Amino acid sequence: MRILHTADWHLGRTLEGRDRMPEHEAFIDELVEIVDEYDIDAVLIAGDIFDSTNPPANAERLYYESMSRLSDQGNRPIVAIAGNHDQPERLSAALPLVQDQQIHLIGLPQTTSVKVPITRVNTHLHVAALPYPSESRLKESFSGTDVFSGDDHAYQAEYDARIAHLFQQLSDGFTDDNVNMAMSHVFMAGGAASDSERPIEVGGAYTVRPSSIPENAAYTALGHLHRPQWVKQTKTPARYAGSPLAFSFNETGVTKSVTIIEAHPGEEANITEVPLSSGKNLTRWKAIDGLSQVYQWLEKGRGTDEWIELSIHSERTLKPNEIQAIRRAHPGIVTIRTILPHEEFKEVETRRDLPVEELFRQFYEKKTGGATPDPELTKLLLELLEEEKEEVNPT
Repeated sequence: MRILHTADWHLGRTLEGRDRMPEHEAFIDELVEIVDEYDIDAVLIAGDIFDSTNPPANAERLYYESMSRLSDQGNRPIVAIAGNHDQPERLSAALPLVQDQQIHLIGLPQTTSVKVPITRVNTHLHVAALPYPSESRLKESFSGTDVFSGDDHAYQAEYDARIAHLFQQLSDGFTDDNVNMAMSHVFMAGGAASDSERPIEVGGAYTVRPSSIPENAAYTALGHLHRPQWVKQTKTPARYAGSPLAFSFNETGVTKSVTIIEAHPGEEANITEVPLSSGKNLTRWKAIDGLSQVYQWLEKGRGTDEWIELSIHSERTLKPNEIQAIRRAHPGIVTIRTILPHEEFKEVETRRDLPVEELFRQFYEKKTGGATPDPELTKLLLELLEEEKEEVNPT
């Protein structure tokens, strides 16, 4: 069977007041094309379907329409869980109407898994589905005793143990004649976050260790982190699908995707990342040569279908009419910042504390006039630096 894993749609989210509903609608169209093209048997949605607990009406409309289209009138099961942005009751409100279409909406943590028939292959998909497990949604506290009061490490250990126990309960019914998977909306230790995630962990306390993932699951579908990524140090494959759209400018250059899992009972899963093209790129423009460079870019029609964070190096503060003229020439420019000479020096001073990959990104942007280095190029640089470090300090 083929399962599609997606997460973190954040329907209703804006970018500095800019409406992104057309991008979300284009994403749903692309997602429907993918499930048809790849002959997907079931869809897993790992939380944060909405961006807020009280989403706008057009976001709710798109949610219901997408569920209807993806389910193909009940021929393609869907299992969706609530994330930290979702209001559990709102997400699952339509459950009485959609259960007959094999749509399973799980708002609050429970101890029973979801078992859905996959008729094409004459077997079942068994999902240990755990929605965002906060203290309030679990209806229990991990810091109410003298033992854990004020001790983040003890709190984290207790929280992680509780999540591991829940996963164990949910996966106890797994059998070798089904395809078994887990799904949750949690922060896994070692995950790479971005600015667009609003933290769900308090001082690191809401962190789950990779060892807590069920070992008898062929794959664990995760939501919360917006960069598509694997979870390291797990005994079975676990992955964040990432968000379908870029929501912050530090996601510049990150390829958005969905994940397809081909799995058969008792066998290892085959996993494929399918890139998405429906969302606009979020790009940083750095006009090192000042306003004249910005005007050149605008005349050339650069970045016409992008959201842009613009910084302009200048000897003086830009006038309001100059800023307004830039915005009128390119509606996709979200922010405009003027960098004066004394601020350039300050930026150089603060670079001392930046990680190597961020320093390289800034250097690359400066040399190329605002381009972003390819992730593979950054990875190669880090590998070379690590090799040099090992040569200088052999163990």
